[in-house]
Amino acid sequence: MKAIRGAITITHNTAECIAQGTHTLVSTIMSVNSIAPADVVSIIFTCTRDIDQAYPAKTAREMGFDGCALMCMQEMYVENSLPMCIRIMVLANTGNNIKHCYLEGAKILRSNL
Repeated sequence: MKAIRGAITITHNTAECIAQGTHTLVSTIMSVNSIAPADVVSIIFTCTRDIDQAYPAKTAREMGFDGCALMCMQEMYVENSLPMCIRIMVLANTGNNIKHCYLEGAKILRSNL
């Protein structure tokens, strides 16, 4: 089992932006790591405190992740941290070398990738 991390920033605190950002982040992680929903054991989503209009897990369920555990939490607040950010940790059964995915404004979180 491997843990795959990632993050994305969104532009507005709306259900539509949250869903779109979640879909982009999850799809990218799945694609670049060549894993299928059946390989996923669980996904933990965190959102910064300025995101409160929808659950990212709802979008994941709609994408077919209905055989794994999904959980949403609020990211710990740290002064001057990156706003409007959805973070993810996917636990998946894979032997592949993993690639973490940081998209949009979240690229600054892991500039080494």
